[in-house]
Amino acid sequence: MATAASSTRALNAILPQISTAPYEAHQKARTFASRYVKSNQYDTAIDVLFQSARELIKAGQPGSGTDLTTFMLDVYETKAEPVNDESRGRLTQLIALTGPDGGWRKTMIDKSIAWSAKHGTCPAGDPDLQHYVGELLYKEGSFEAAETHFLASGKRDSARLLADMFLQWAAETSSYGVFSVRGTIPYLQNGNIMAAKTFIKHYTSGLPASIRIESDAVINVGEKDEVIMIKDSLVNFAQMAVLTCQRAQGDQNKVMRESWVRLCGTYQGKIGLLATPEMRASLNEIATLYFAIPPPRSQAGNPFGEMMSSLFGGPSQSQPTRRTLTPANTSSPGLD
Repeated sequence: MATAASSTRALNAILPQISTAPYEAHQKARTFASRYVKSNQYDTAIDVLFQSARELIKAGQPGSGTDLTTFMLDVYETKAEPVNDESRGRLTQLIALTGPDGGWRKTMIDKSIAWSAKHGTCPAGDPDLQHYVGELLYKEGSFEAAETHFLASGKRDSARLLADMFLQWAAETSSYGVFSVRGTIPYLQNGNIMAAKTFIKHYTSGLPASIRIESDAVINVGEKDEVIMIKDSLVNFAQMAVLTCQRAQGDQNKVMRESWVRLCGTYQGKIGLLATPEMRASLNEIATLYFAIPPPRSQAGNPFGEMMSSLFGGPSQSQPTRRTLTPANTSSPGLD
């Protein structure tokens, strides 16, 4: 309440002017906020900027509202504001109010994610914020833009919505196999078995009956998992790739290492996409990450891998650093 009380004087001078003199209101908000920042009253400055930005956007002034939102994020940086429900909530409100026209909202989103990456726990940006933006863009039909945010989020809900979106997208050209690997491979490259498995299970369950094998041939894998055989071999590869990586134990489980090599070799011989240099490089990266299989010495740079590394806040792959991990054991609870 102290923040609200201390910002009352400024807001009483700013908000009534927005409808009649938005430029003057915008300048007053900047002036008041600057004074509060100089006196280390960061919370008061944030409140003034947030409420002023919100009302300016509502009044049809997205440029001024975005400018104040950017200023608010600068104050977040100065204060080292942590990512939490309150700090994230201010941003999602402002992002929601700012429409897709022009570049205002993208500016707001990009800076918000950059702040959350620095002051949150995830180098790709706050997963909840990434999911929110992805869902917003998905509902607007901006599939390509939404894809990046769903992949960066890595949450179960993001993986499910990504599967729903890809099913809609794939239906336009019946390219279901391409989209199955477009979802699983990036999640696997980021070491996110949970998201990869959630995605492929949800994606496969939503495929049209026309590409399913009659009687839905099912291969049981262990006690809990299964592969639903599909007419599109890429979908089958994606399912088996996830389950193989799920059972990886670095170089400790030779059976799984050999299974991965056979899986890739078999399907690369059948499917041209998996044999392309870019996809080979991605699969080699996964082989190193999960199975401690050294990358080929002559392996060329991987543009797709570099894009994913950049997306998830990793280093450039021009000087590759070998990563390995051991996913959670297969006795973990099933996905919801």
